[in-house]
Amino acid sequence: MRVLLVEDDRILSATICKLLEKERITADPVYNGNDGLDWALSSDYDAIILDVMLPGMDGFSVLRKLRNEKVPTPVLMLTARTELEDRLTGLDSGADYYLSKPFESAELISCLHAITRRGTRAPMMSLHYGDITLEQKDGKLKNTENTQEVKLGAKEYQLMELFLRNPAQILVKETIQERIWGLESDAEYNNLEVYVSFLRKKLSFIGSRMKIKATRGVGYALEEEK
Repeated sequence: MRVLLVEDDRILSATICKLLEKERITADPVYNGNDGLDWALSSDYDAIILDVMLPGMDGFSVLRKLRNEKVPTPVLMLTARTELEDRLTGLDSGADYYLSKPFESAELISCLHAITRRGTRAPMMSLHYGDITLEQKDGKLKNTENTQEVKLGAKEYQLMELFLRNPAQILVKETIQERIWGLESDAEYNNLEVYVSFLRKKLSFIGSRMKIKATRGVGYALEEEK
């Protein structure tokens, strides 16, 4: 599952991202309403977690614009404001659920699964390309031809999910860095090289024909070896 997280409190945003990562949910964090709207309109998400009080454009305005553009993605709104009028405004604007801060981690995950189950489409629980399948439920990478499988760590899972959502496409290093480690991460590029190396070894372990190929100075692509 891939979600867009629009939350201007960077500490809370980082906490939520870590929580989602443990559940093998990939989160793209942005920190203002304008970026939230742009990312929601330009990418395909299973759900959006949207704060109400945002710089640039408030969450209610973002949500109304999304619904006006016929974006059906389920939206979970977060707010420190608990007044009934605010909750009704959120729901009337097209929110699927309204969660007040502070909230319990389990409650957030439960609400997220609930709104994706009843959305217009089911969240993507598995991804396929060539002879491999990535399963969210157990975090395993499987070879569909010989039934070999291997468990992936959280960052390995996120990286493989990104490759499988963009098969045979070169993903530039900056894009991968941003999606996996976040916009404000100080992670070095050698971290990416280490995790690519891990995935290559695991693809080899399960006997897959899929290879992660490097384009020097540009990035990586998941391709089928002919």
